[in-house]
Amino acid sequence: MTSAAPPTDGTGVDLPLHASIYEELRHRLVTGRLAPGSPISTRGLAKELGVSQMPAREAVNRLAAEGAIEIRSKRQIKVPAMTGDLLDQVVRCRVLLEPEAAVAALPHVTPTLIRSLRAIDTRLDAALERGDVVDYMDSNFQFHFLIYRAGGDTVMSRLIHSLWLRFGPMMRVVYGRVGTAGVIDQHVRAIRALQDRDAATLHDAIRDDILDGLRIIQEHLIVGDETGSGGRLQRQKA
Repeated sequence: MTSAAPPTDGTGVDLPLHASIYEELRHRLVTGRLAPGSPISTRGLAKELGVSQMPAREAVNRLAAEGAIEIRSKRQIKVPAMTGDLLDQVVRCRVLLEPEAAVAALPHVTPTLIRSLRAIDTRLDAALERGDVVDYMDSNFQFHFLIYRAGGDTVMSRLIHSLWLRFGPMMRVVYGRVGTAGVIDQHVRAIRALQDRDAATLHDAIRDDILDGLRIIQEHLIVGDETGSGGRLQRQKA
């Protein structure tokens, strides 16, 4: 994002500047580009995006109100650490909402949607093969939300997105540490269920995908630890 071409809402309508910065920060959080404990500078953010500090500060304040960013003072702004209780709450809500959002998409499945999901999953596999954690997180986000948004329930999609704001940074730290630990591929199962209009299997595939993420956190990370390191991922087929 730069100041040269104002972002739009996807319909050609320009977003207000603070809203476009807000959406950019949200995307960085859900895809793990900002890890727990990561400091955020409104001055640095404004310089990076080519804007003044005011819209950057407004975006940060909005995310702080949602609990995605912690502001202790003007100089202490960061992504909060994940606690055990918060992790349990986030996972419980994801398990309740995301399978339902996926099932709601079934009446809207088209060959184009299936092709798009397969293309994203291929990119995801390629990211795992080369150990590109950032691209993996981005592709994983695209895969899930392409399904959820297909159902047309914008309220549910927004609620799920708010949960990913909390979960994404933690998963980025974990994926930076797992080395050759396996990531089970539930996406192929989900695509097959979408094709077959199989609501029960789709529900279970999305639920199991979420719980696999929880399992990896429990196996590889002490909750509340805010540091991470580079690593490679390998994927096990379900």
